[in-house]
Amino acid sequence: MKEQRFKKRWAASLLAVVMIAMMLAGCTAGSPKLAKDKLNITASIYPLADFAAKIGGEHANVITIVPSGVEPHDWSPKLRDISIMARSQLLLYQGGGLEAWVTDFLESLPSDSPLLTLEVSQGLAVHHEEAEEEEHEEHATEPHGHEENEVDPHTWLSPALAKQMAEKIKEAMIAADPANQADYEANYKALATRFDELEAHYRAELEPLPRKDIIVQHAAFGYLSREFGLTQRAIMGLSPDAEPTAREMKAVKEFVKENGVRYIFFEELVSDKLAKTLAKETGVQTLVLSPIEGRTPEQEQAGDDYFSLMERNLEHLVQALQ
Repeated sequence: MKEQRFKKRWAASLLAVVMIAMMLAGCTAGSPKLAKDKLNITASIYPLADFAAKIGGEHANVITIVPSGVEPHDWSPKLRDISIMARSQLLLYQGGGLEAWVTDFLESLPSDSPLLTLEVSQGLAVHHEEAEEEEHEEHATEPHGHEENEVDPHTWLSPALAKQMAEKIKEAMIAADPANQADYEANYKALATRFDELEAHYRAELEPLPRKDIIVQHAAFGYLSREFGLTQRAIMGLSPDAEPTAREMKAVKEFVKENGVRYIFFEELVSDKLAKTLAKETGVQTLVLSPIEGRTPEQEQAGDDYFSLMERNLEHLVQALQ
């Protein structure tokens, strides 16, 4: 009953916002704006927006719904965000449970809505945390601070999967704007080459290194680890705000000491308190390893993109695993 009331409120809010959207559009200073002469794409998280912008070039106006500096796992859209998504031509969302709000948004759309939507991770070889645990069940020290069989949505951290994601985005853009298909195809081809080069660079740098275990803040690096022969050991589970138990913290400390781990990785968009506490208690150092779920305002201002952030991650991995 409570869930039904929530959905009714969502539907009412969405319909009201869409009705007055034209009056309010452009009235809020600093808010993202739709373009009249371009393909308007809204993306739930930064990586999807970056891929779409690189494919779309001059033909696309791409808006990232989750603001810079905000961790997307527990974020939910405001009325302004609902309005922008509902009035765009294409909505890209990751899926895999990352956007808890998206189901209610999609169900609240009018039946005649022209909005095209793409769940970008659908059809990819996604993994579950339960499978990850079984794969490494010989490591008794690995923490299990998450729900079983939870889908890992962080597919973009694998260059090979990111390339597949970009291809799916390209196809959706062609469906929404067939007149510019040739440019979308050409831009995707150039982008695909960059993914191949990034994968080759990671492989060349990481394969010769003697260490393969990384201690991370939350379990976002499973796809990257599988692609390049690493093993992630997370302080928390897939949710970056989960609280590990005392037993789990003890297990990680023991693993750090027994295996000569030199660095513990933390992230920019969530509190680094646990990672730095663990590093202090075990006498090791800390480094940033970004899940690239979004950019900090400083990264946005500096013009960092998916590729520069992935290259910085690689530098830090090499430093930690030597």
